[in-house]
Amino acid sequence: MGSKRPQSRHHVQPAAQRSLRVLVVGAGVGGISIARGLLRDGHDVTVFEQRPEVRAGGGAVTIWSNGETVLRQLGVDMGGAGQELSTVRVMTSTGRPMTTLDVTAIVNRMGAPVRMVPRRILLGRLLEGFPAERIRCNTRVVGVAEGGRGVRADFADGGCADGDLVIGADGLHSTVREIVGAPHAEPTGWCSWQGLATLPDGADRRVAFVILGEHGNLGFWPAGGTEVQWWFDLPWSPDFVRPGRPIEVLRANFTGWSELVDRVLATLTDDDLARSPYPHFRHPIPGPGHGAVTLLGDAAHTMPPTLAQGTNQALLDTMVLCKAISDLRGGADVSDALRRYEKTRRRRVAAVSRVASLQVSHGEAVLRPAAMVPDRVMTWVLATFLRAVSHRRMAADINRDLTPAPTTGSDEHAR
Repeated sequence: MGSKRPQSRHHVQPAAQRSLRVLVVGAGVGGISIARGLLRDGHDVTVFEQRPEVRAGGGAVTIWSNGETVLRQLGVDMGGAGQELSTVRVMTSTGRPMTTLDVTAIVNRMGAPVRMVPRRILLGRLLEGFPAERIRCNTRVVGVAEGGRGVRADFADGGCADGDLVIGADGLHSTVREIVGAPHAEPTGWCSWQGLATLPDGADRRVAFVILGEHGNLGFWPAGGTEVQWWFDLPWSPDFVRPGRPIEVLRANFTGWSELVDRVLATLTDDDLARSPYPHFRHPIPGPGHGAVTLLGDAAHTMPPTLAQGTNQALLDTMVLCKAISDLRGGADVSDALRRYEKTRRRRVAAVSRVASLQVSHGEAVLRPAAMVPDRVMTWVLATFLRAVSHRRMAADINRDLTPAPTTGSDEHAR
């Protein structure tokens, strides 16, 4: 609102790089991220969204340092968005401390902040400066066909669009994933009741809490201003029947876990739970694709929210896919770049998915040994894991190829 945003950084394109016509399916965080990156690199990109408008669903997401690095590469200014975190405290439902993760130490090691940010704000920042004419809403993709001169996306209204490649970034229930025959997502047996609420008085705005119990777990993560992201995880099965008074179910399962929990539960109503629960799913990581079609983000690898890595993995997909396409030269086949991207991502994203799918709800006796591990060791383990799955060498190379856009303020005064 009147404040001047920093100049974006841009990618220096090699002269031999060819411009491609890219069709992106899905205008969520993943779809807009890859579209923004490929537009930055000089490609002709169109995004197709089946909903009547671009909007973010859900509450808040955690942007770890690996995701923040990609946002910087995309020229997305996250200054003042959400809440930067310094600490994550993990305890049992009986109040026994398990570990305190020093997020500041992770930030210092990774070179970028960790923040909790409402999804609507993240998507808004991604859309700043993004050409609106590149997004076509009310356009549902129902088929993808390859030909000798590229690939065609077919729409429910009978229309179509031709391009050099199609990127399916259309989420958990991806139409493109269905079209390419990748295996369906599998439920993990858990679900989240979640949302945003007003941060309780006296709560530390930089400290997040996770509490683990025998039959469930919960979390409170400050999301900026007076907002806090809350979630309560409980078992779930495909024959789940939604209770008439879900707030009573949460209170029956979680009351007494801590004073903060009781304060939040006292303020929530059934209206706050209207869109919950959100079942947890995990996609089997697909094998190599075929032709000029690939998947990105939740369409490729939906995973449980345990590690809060879903959005970050979509951003890493963006970085690796942009790099693979930027390395395409001359008459090289587009499909070769897509297979290189898929191969580069497969092992790392599979590791994240496996860890995120581990059951974290256990009895006190099972959790007790974890409390014996020093906090600094647990912090080191998490930081090491994040570095190992974040393509650090590639990120460093890309960062070196990014140069500040020239400032024009002095020229304007000279006109």
